[in-house]
Amino acid sequence: MRTEKLTNESKNKKNFLLNNKIKTFVETANAWGVFVMGSTFVLMIASIYVVYVLQTDFEQFNMDRMSTTFGLVFMIIAGSLFLFKAGFFLFTLYRYFVYKAIPSVKDEELPTCTVIVPAYNEGKQVWATLMSLAESDYPMEKLQLLSIDDGSKDDTWYWMQEAKKVLGDRVVIYQQPQNKGKRHALYRGFNEGTGEVFVTVDSDSIVKKDTLRNLVSPFVINEKCGAVAGNIRVLNNKKAILPKMLDVSFVLSFEFVRSAESTLNSVLCTPGALAAYRAKAVFACLPDWINQTFMGQPSDIGEDRAMTNMILKQGYHVLFQRNAYAYTNVPEQYKGLYKMFIRWGRSNVRENIEMSKYVFKNFREGSKAGTRLLFFSQATKIVMSYPFVIFMLFFVLTHPLLFVSSTLLSILVLSTFPVIFYANRYNFQESFWAYSYSILYTFGLFWITPYAIATANRRGWLTRGLSEKK
Repeated sequence: MRTEKLTNESKNKKNFLLNNKIKTFVETANAWGVFVMGSTFVLMIASIYVVYVLQTDFEQFNMDRMSTTFGLVFMIIAGSLFLFKAGFFLFTLYRYFVYKAIPSVKDEELPTCTVIVPAYNEGKQVWATLMSLAESDYPMEKLQLLSIDDGSKDDTWYWMQEAKKVLGDRVVIYQQPQNKGKRHALYRGFNEGTGEVFVTVDSDSIVKKDTLRNLVSPFVINEKCGAVAGNIRVLNNKKAILPKMLDVSFVLSFEFVRSAESTLNSVLCTPGALAAYRAKAVFACLPDWINQTFMGQPSDIGEDRAMTNMILKQGYHVLFQRNAYAYTNVPEQYKGLYKMFIRWGRSNVRENIEMSKYVFKNFREGSKAGTRLLFFSQATKIVMSYPFVIFMLFFVLTHPLLFVSSTLLSILVLSTFPVIFYANRYNFQESFWAYSYSILYTFGLFWITPYAIATANRRGWLTRGLSEKK
């Protein structure tokens, strides 16, 4: 009895210390958040004043550029790109208002569904992911749940076994003999699965109860639908500042951009955190997908974008379901963030090259103009990344004050839309993180795309270490 009492006291003490640490961490994060948010507004307000004071200098700078052939050519190109981007934004805005999520179909109409959860060094989070999937209101007799441990070095396999104890035959777990990468874990899941539709869910994600049925319903309504992208929100956005910023960014990327893409039947990327694929479409491209190479090297990144690209190439529609939510963990430190963006950037470069090989051909029935416009917009970002960086560095060296003030003012103007969008959809106070994120991206992550282009042939997941978040 005394031993048990001492054990309970020890546990209570540990819990007390842990709660105090969490409380201190949250308070520190909140204080730091207030500082960052305050600094953001001070910088942008100051930029308005500086731009006003230096108005004459701006006019002289533009006159100097217009007086040279190079400067005039640059102004024409920059102006043309601005007009294109402005027009593309208005087009996207119109398509956003056209978009409507497909409501869930009845239980008897839902197809059989295999959910695949690949996991690597995820620890207890994989248990939470499997539990959330098991609690879905999808008909149990039509749902197959598979989870594959991709040779983890931590206790991921243990937590998968613990989930198996709770769920029994409702989940099947596999353990890869060695770590071969997420693509190979998914490949095993595709081959083990028996569903008419495959759903992939990252092992650090949580889904809502109605997510699966909402995600799968478009396959019933639209026989040409080959893939569906889910709506991704940030799970750990209460813990640190970067997740707060990324949550605002994700809402714009998914609920605005992918909504518009969906009306064109051409969502360009179905996210690994939550996506669904028609089994017939998957098996039609599975050999090419698993054996995909880039510049002679096996592709071990961008498996979601690659699968989307190959399904689009087959002539299928790729849609977005705003009512199918998944909440996923994102990096909380700058190092993890830029590594994640580098991986995404390299994948974007590779898949845009692949898309260029078919997008201007007769790859599907019906209109293809919208798909081509989306491709052109993405390709423009890649092609113009080096000229943009060169001009930015030149501007910084020759007119540093003009550059900083005009850039901050531009952020204030351009980021107001994400602020309004997020505030309208979710939370007014949190929406202001869009300004901070834009400043971070402009001054701290501008180098990502040029670097990703230069290193597009490199392999490696970059963020799969034990101490790093995906």
